[in-house]
Amino acid sequence: MSIASQYEALRQQVQFNCHLSDAHHGRNYSLCIYLLKMREFYRWEQGMGFGEPIPKGPLGEWLSEREQLWEQIEQEDYRDIELVGQALLPFDSDGVNQHLDHQGLLYSGGLCGSKPHFFLAELESTQQYRGIRVHLAGREWARELTAPPALSLNRHIYLRRESLQRMLWEKLEEWGWQEPDRAIARAVAHYDFTRDRDQALEQMAAQEMRVLLEHEVGEVLVGDALGPQWEALLSTLPHSHAELQLRAIRDHLVDCRYTLPMLLGESMDASLHFFIANLSGMRKALFPSLAAAYRAWLEGDGGKLMLEACKQGSEHWQQLAEQALDTFRDNGDEPKRLLQALGRSEQALAL
Repeated sequence: MSIASQYEALRQQVQFNCHLSDAHHGRNYSLCIYLLKMREFYRWEQGMGFGEPIPKGPLGEWLSEREQLWEQIEQEDYRDIELVGQALLPFDSDGVNQHLDHQGLLYSGGLCGSKPHFFLAELESTQQYRGIRVHLAGREWARELTAPPALSLNRHIYLRRESLQRMLWEKLEEWGWQEPDRAIARAVAHYDFTRDRDQALEQMAAQEMRVLLEHEVGEVLVGDALGPQWEALLSTLPHSHAELQLRAIRDHLVDCRYTLPMLLGESMDASLHFFIANLSGMRKALFPSLAAAYRAWLEGDGGKLMLEACKQGSEHWQQLAEQALDTFRDNGDEPKRLLQALGRSEQALAL
């Protein structure tokens, strides 16, 4: 078998597992978000540029074919990754990458929340950062409908340049940035999207890659401090309101300790605007004082109130995380009681 044939066989193996994950989870979005993600996924599969008009006829046919494929395979199992006569488990990222490293490729198979995620891409670089191995992926060969631009797995961090660019473009299309008095418009104003959209998107992605790295490193370090019981706690609460609360608490703990201090300390104004624009749902509801601190920063306080919010928030979110773990130790074998106990604390989550 030629090298090209081997690469194509590998791509097809990984893409099958990507399709199977989508078959199980691809329809979990609202109709609007689902269609938006499918449009961008179609663009990626067809090799189309950002913002390039999509013909409705071919897109509709592709949607029908993709949903039919999901129905055909959704009862199957995830397939092993076969390399040089050896079958490796699909979640054995380290084992697969030992074979791929000298070929300039990068693989990841793991859980992002409760959803399996897989991708195969060209490897741009690998480095150590704060004792954690960081892999930067370039052009992607196989991916899913949802392509998280950064994730950590077994003390490895995977950063996906192409997925980050597509995620940014997807959000910009979804939000719009024409109203000047919005955080997203302030972020976009730092880049020349009018003159050269692709270059501006590359520059924005390069800036946000640093933010993603800091957040993911913080995730690993906070995870070390909380211990393995935190993930065990989340596993007992799949798709629940309490799970969303707990993930938001951990995200805020990471951002108060690592991400926001970096943005303020290095005067990364565009990224700070984007951070606030990206704050929504549960995370926004649980941290209302951050919006007030952002307004004070806009008015010229130099980030004083935001740093104070980070200091208070770090203590607050740490305390809530520890309370949740204590509740889990008391009710861990009874998920219904755990949900009730966590639900009663909801009003205490906002600063």
